[in-house]
Amino acid sequence: MAWGQGARKPLFGLLLRGQQQSARGYSSAFQTRVLGTHVPQNDMFHRRFSSQASSSEQMNLIKQLRERTSAPIKDVKASLVSCNWDIDAAQKDLRKRGVVLASKKSSRTAAEGLLAIAQDEKKAAVIELNCETDFVARNDIFQYLASSVAKMALSAQGPGELFLPFGPEYLENMSINLDHPKLSGETTVQNAVTEVAAMVGENVKLRRGFMLSTTAHGVVSSYLHTCPQPGLGRIAGLVTLEAEDSSALLDALKTVGASIAMHIVATKPLFLAKELVSAAALENEREILRTQAESSGKSQMAMDKMVEGRLRKYFEEVVLMEQKYILNDSTNVKTVLNDLSKEVGSKVTIGNFIRMQVGEGIERLEAAEGSDPVACAA
Repeated sequence: MAWGQGARKPLFGLLLRGQQQSARGYSSAFQTRVLGTHVPQNDMFHRRFSSQASSSEQMNLIKQLRERTSAPIKDVKASLVSCNWDIDAAQKDLRKRGVVLASKKSSRTAAEGLLAIAQDEKKAAVIELNCETDFVARNDIFQYLASSVAKMALSAQGPGELFLPFGPEYLENMSINLDHPKLSGETTVQNAVTEVAAMVGENVKLRRGFMLSTTAHGVVSSYLHTCPQPGLGRIAGLVTLEAEDSSALLDALKTVGASIAMHIVATKPLFLAKELVSAAALENEREILRTQAESSGKSQMAMDKMVEGRLRKYFEEVVLMEQKYILNDSTNVKTVLNDLSKEVGSKVTIGNFIRMQVGEGIERLEAAEGSDPVACAA
């Protein structure tokens, strides 16, 4: 009898402690140990208090939520702590935080990023998506968003729009359907940009874009420089080639068009032909050349000849048709097109061209690279 009474005391104390722990809000972790039930560390049961998650469980939850959202680790941990380590609630909390954080970051300079091109045989769209660092530009989600927006822009291009520059407002409210493990569903372009900004922890902006298309018988060719994957790059050249004869074979136009697009990236032309050089640009260049000639101390006739000679050199530098061809500097682009016309048996002309570079025209703390975007329509 004495033995039975003594045994009840530790058993009674054990049960009492279990009841007290349950009353304080703890889950069934204590009871499962008593009953011998195994609870895996990565089990997603709901916890009322963070003190229930062991260090290894916390690390596992942080890793899982980070993989789900790609959000910065400090934001992932903060959301899990505020949601008592409930991973689903924390994921929703991160999305709410993201809108606020993205808004706060929107004033920061975003001069890095990528250009994305989507095209078919008759039309092409190129967009610029900016971020703050080249590290984010290499992020899979950022690259996926850039490609998706370019494809959407291509599908939104209306008939008859041979050359259309556009700003972010053109696409922001359009619906986009995303299919990425960390970014899926139907939303607007602006909401998708905001969500990606929250994920990568930087200011992300859709800055601008261009659409080009060709006539009934022609091709659109493109070239991307510094290309992390097909359709993405930091510098883009696009050009349309058009044949007068609708029976002319287009294969030759595609080959030459691709090389001219690469030429555009390398040589940075400002105008298509001499006749299209603006009066203001021409007068400005003449003024500079006159000043240089006057310092020579030569006669007026000699100075006039110097100005005209240097003006021809200026045309060779900034006019696409007059530039030395990068694949054969013994000829120029005009001659290349003439040879192509003979090959296909029909006159071939350049309809439009554009050269774009990431970050051009954006003020940076360091020296800016490149020049303003160059676009030309015949």
